[in-house]
Amino acid sequence: MNAVHVIDHPLVQHKLTLMRQADTSTNDFRRLLNEIATLMAYDVLADIPMQEITVKTPMEVTTGRVIDGKKLVFASILRGGTSIADGMLTVVPGARIGHIGLYRDPKTHVAVEYYFKMPRELEERDVVIVDPLLATGHSAVAAVDRIKEYRPRSIRFVCLLTCPEGLAMLHGAHPDVPVFTASVDRELDANGYILPGLGDAGDRIYGTA
Repeated sequence: MNAVHVIDHPLVQHKLTLMRQADTSTNDFRRLLNEIATLMAYDVLADIPMQEITVKTPMEVTTGRVIDGKKLVFASILRGGTSIADGMLTVVPGARIGHIGLYRDPKTHVAVEYYFKMPRELEERDVVIVDPLLATGHSAVAAVDRIKEYRPRSIRFVCLLTCPEGLAMLHGAHPDVPVFTASVDRELDANGYILPGLGDAGDRIYGTA
């Protein structure tokens, strides 16, 4: 699997462009993020393990393949990751949900954990960490550090936007974790925001700007 997978489907890119616009309303921003997450799930989960089951059709008995949603965990980095997890649950409603509470120290940009709750028996599960932005990379590294303590079957990271600095930070610490994103933007500014970006995703999702 490639370290960085840019999902450039026209529907994803169209919705991302709408989300970038400064005059997009909170309601529209939230809806678009949910829709993009649902679309991205198809690529993110393209190689998820499957199992064969017996199926009785109206015509005969046959076999079919299914994923075990109970073995899949969407680990949401609070607060913005919740909207991505909700969108992906649309297509995998049986998935479990975990939460990682992190905030960025305004001076050092280092991630500080304040909450961590995951499903049991994580070593038997595939974990998809979700966060709208992979910017400095500190939160992503902290999240993967914590998840790896439980030795899950696999880990992948999903974000709407990232940048070279964030990717370098995450893959410097965890080169084995693939990143799925809709765009690798140009750079970070002095305050750790992605350029051209779309602003503070959490504020735009919840209308707290």
